[in-house]
Amino acid sequence: LIALLLLTSPSLAWDFTPTPVCTILNDTPELSIRVTFDPSQPQPYAITLTRPEPWPETETFGLRFDGPSALTIGTDRHRLSTDARSLTVTDTGFGNVLDGLAFNSTATALAGDTALPFDLTGARPAVEAFRACGVVPSA
Repeated sequence: LIALLLLTSPSLAWDFTPTPVCTILNDTPELSIRVTFDPSQPQPYAITLTRPEPWPETETFGLRFDGPSALTIGTDRHRLSTDARSLTVTDTGFGNVLDGLAFNSTATALAGDTALPFDLTGARPAVEAFRACGVVPSA
């Protein structure tokens, strides 16, 4: 009976893992999104978006979040992987990214003429776990 229930229940699209670094992962055939926090790095927060097709070379990259806490954020500090299929942004803080993921229903990655929407259903629990990752309670 348990196996049958597991087969019929929807799987969560957004997953969180605390090791080896704090990671939120959402994989779909169209886009893989990985958000990491690695305190050993000078810019400990990173988001990497990987897709089957190469990302265009652009001066800016943005994320538009649509829903109750809609916002659009952008940067010129993104970089592409060698094959241009992965786009990564790093920073010292990711409050706007995490808020956008947690409190909205959809997001769209914006690079040049490319606009790639993705669903945020189920992201909030993963974001909450990510925010708490590595936090040591005071004695």
